[in-house]
Amino acid sequence: MNRTIKEAIARHHHHDSHDQLREHLQDFIDAYNFARHLKTLKGLTPYEYLCKCGLSA
Repeated sequence: MNRTIKEAIARHHHHDSHDQLREHLQDFIDAYNFARHLKTLKGLTPYEYLCKCGLSA
């Protein structure tokens, strides 16, 4: 995932401040957790997996 983050955030966008980078990174991670289906989770997104396990709020 580190490579994915670098390619999606750091290399393709210019950020004027550290807070702007942090905000963009959080948006990316939120989108990743709600949209990316992972083989290791049997095709579920991280959010779906947590819901299935009963760990989500």
